[in-house]
Amino acid sequence: MGQYDHVDKIPLTAKAQLRRGIATERGRVPRFFVQLEYLLGDEWAEIVRFDHDEDAEGGHDVTEEGVHMDVYRDGEKIDTVQVAGPMPASEALDLAEDHLAEELQRLIRRFEQWHNLSPNRDSDR
Repeated sequence: MGQYDHVDKIPLTAKAQLRRGIATERGRVPRFFVQLEYLLGDEWAEIVRFDHDEDAEGGHDVTEEGVHMDVYRDGEKIDTVQVAGPMPASEALDLAEDHLAEELQRLIRRFEQWHNLSPNRDSDR
């Protein structure tokens, strides 16, 4: 996986954050990831992940393959959900962030149920 120009961690609730990495080259986006994470103990666990890397062998190129979301449970990827067809990477990045914003509460609740966790008390923020 290539390097990213920017990696941000955006707190969403007391136990959930959005981690995002973006690489740009001359105004275009050759690589990105957008990942929803949950604090388990003292480590962040993946809930879901969107990614794009046009140069990686075996990487996901949203301009050819479309936009998908990897779903994680117990630290393992258990499913891949197709979200949209092929599109420019900058649009796919926006779509990934919008999709997570719309589905945030449902994704967090499902993760908490799967892992027998108490509901995130401030997840309604």
